[in-house]
Amino acid sequence: MSLRTGSGQLKNIYGFMRPNITAGVLKGTRFVSQTSPHKNSAMTYDTLNPSAKMGANVKAPSSVAYLKTLSKPELFSLGIIGCLTTSKHLLNFVISLFPYVPMFLIKIFVSRLYCGGDNVQEVRKCGERLQKRGISNMMLSLTIEDSEGTKNIDINHITEETIRSVHEVLKPNLLTQLETAVDVNDVAPGYLALKPSALVANPSQVLLNFKNPEWKEQRDQLVSNCAAITQTVYELNQELLKKYPTRKAPFFVSTIDAEKYDLQNAGVYELQRILFQKFNPVSSPIISCIGTWQLYLTDSAQELEIERQRAEREGYKLGLKLVRGAYIHSEPNRNVIIQPTKEASDINYNTVMTQVIQDLSFNGKNSTYGHLVVASHNYYSQILATEELKGKEYTYAKCNVVLGQLLGMADNVTYDLITNHGAKNIIKYVPWGPPLETKDYLLRRLQENGDAVRADNGWPLVKAIARTVFRA
Repeated sequence: MSLRTGSGQLKNIYGFMRPNITAGVLKGTRFVSQTSPHKNSAMTYDTLNPSAKMGANVKAPSSVAYLKTLSKPELFSLGIIGCLTTSKHLLNFVISLFPYVPMFLIKIFVSRLYCGGDNVQEVRKCGERLQKRGISNMMLSLTIEDSEGTKNIDINHITEETIRSVHEVLKPNLLTQLETAVDVNDVAPGYLALKPSALVANPSQVLLNFKNPEWKEQRDQLVSNCAAITQTVYELNQELLKKYPTRKAPFFVSTIDAEKYDLQNAGVYELQRILFQKFNPVSSPIISCIGTWQLYLTDSAQELEIERQRAEREGYKLGLKLVRGAYIHSEPNRNVIIQPTKEASDINYNTVMTQVIQDLSFNGKNSTYGHLVVASHNYYSQILATEELKGKEYTYAKCNVVLGQLLGMADNVTYDLITNHGAKNIIKYVPWGPPLETKDYLLRRLQENGDAVRADNGWPLVKAIARTVFRA
């Protein structure tokens, strides 16, 4: 059978995991290291292929119910965006004009929906607004980066501002909730998204030459900057764990964001390993660092399994943020490195995600996976994760699986998970920083997520907003 369709494709992708796929059922055994001082038990599972597990039982969430949680200024901005996304041609036209739109118009019509603010004070208020919607925490991303090495950016300033955002945004946002929570595990961690391309000069060449001795000084600078931020996270985690000893999940998490395929393979994976070894030892009850895996890549599941085995051998835990991927339009070899169809990406994502959750459920604190962020706008994936965790309240797995979406996107999914499925383990990815830099971020999101933006908006959204405003 062709590798592009059906179970033949699945068998090729997951053969390294030792499962047998028969009639939609995934059967296999996860063998684990027998040498680790925190030795796991072998996990035997017998679960339906995620693509067949729930099938037609999953109904799409309401596309407009969440509107009542937004303020009138937010509804106004969303209405304007709805008008501009009524067709693909109009959306493409807007994207082409976007670089020339004055910044004050972007701040009025776009930024309040998709960005946390220009400074830590504005981001803190964003966190307060999200709490009112049932979203307990954020993954903050200071959107200053230079992947092509063409900007003159102040790396020290980025490092210092990122550390400052932990103390002045994430820490107060978390502590105010912990003080009133019924259980300390009801509040999701606060996250920092670290872009390697923002934390060293000439990042593209540094990452491509990460293992080249001639680039050791630049490589060490990148590692040092990431480690300085993550050290802050680690120390806060250890400090707060003494105050809240029943907490099973981290309080804060440093997240290494993904880069393009060549940079990811040449340097980012190794950067993650260095940080995992330092900040995720098996001796710590909670981890402090996670990395990102893009599961639209054809080799992603195999790479992740290799990483799992290596972590077991070397005595540290993996932290994962699973995404489908963000560079589908810009990868030069996308026909080779990216899954041939959306369905193939979905199968890869849902299967890997399910196996990680099952491993966390079966092995608990002894799982090699220390923490998982299911970062997806795909409702099916989010419901699949939610169903896997049903009935496991306050277990290690439930506390260490967090659902996430971008600020301003898939809000109907977020609202449904909170309102109809009781999700508390939910966050929003919140970019913030200088207006010109967030403008670049917004343009990239429009380009990479154009279809998603159009699917969320258009005339049906405009009509629903009008009804919501006039009912208020």
